[in-house]
Amino acid sequence: MSARFGGKRVLITGGTAGIGLAGARRIVEEGGRVIVTGRHPERIAAARDALPAATVIVNDAAAPDTAEKLAEALGPDLRLDGLWLNAGEPVLGRPEDLDAEVFDRLMAVNVRGPALTLARLAPCLSAGASVVVTSSSSVYEGAAATPLYAGAKGALVAMVRSWATAFAPRGIRVNTLVPGPIDTGFRDRLGDAARAAFEAFVLDRTPLGRAGTADEAAAVALFLLSDEAAFVTGAQYPVDGGLVRR
Repeated sequence: MSARFGGKRVLITGGTAGIGLAGARRIVEEGGRVIVTGRHPERIAAARDALPAATVIVNDAAAPDTAEKLAEALGPDLRLDGLWLNAGEPVLGRPEDLDAEVFDRLMAVNVRGPALTLARLAPCLSAGASVVVTSSSSVYEGAAATPLYAGAKGALVAMVRSWATAFAPRGIRVNTLVPGPIDTGFRDRLGDAARAAFEAFVLDRTPLGRAGTADEAAAVALFLLSDEAAFVTGAQYPVDGGLVRR
């Protein structure tokens, strides 16, 4: 295993499960120090067991004070070489079933949380640091069941383009990871009918014919976080088996 992250410290929001946890494990294996956040007690406990060398912080990306609470937990002198804004929450539903509570919750965790976290932690980013923001192929799929989620993740794509320009004078790169159908257990929470409909719409249109793994998606995020992507900023990197072919 290479030591791409030797001497580097990376913070991953939503890093106690799925793609974020897979990335955190690889960063430690590659010589880095990693901080992960999450809000589910069982995932917090599991992450601490799986990554004893990591710092695990309880933080709710949907809370209005998420960024202040995180900065407080990190301390005033922390420097970051990488920031992966990965925390998010999907939802499926018909457009006519949308209500204000669902709208506010989804926008809070998927849009406001990453934006406020970057704003608050920007002074902690070292010159030449890398920021990766997790979006979703839902932005481009046009699935009937994901209009709000697609809209929230599309907002991140738009913000990253501006963030890349804004942070460029400091040598800080900002890029978007665009996972497609990644097997992180999300579909296990769907009922049989919803799962079948999802797989018919998404997986059957994926040229590689299967869902990806958390490790496969994390590998692309780690490339963007590493110095190997030193001349990459403002870009979108799909990890979707060819689903959207962008």
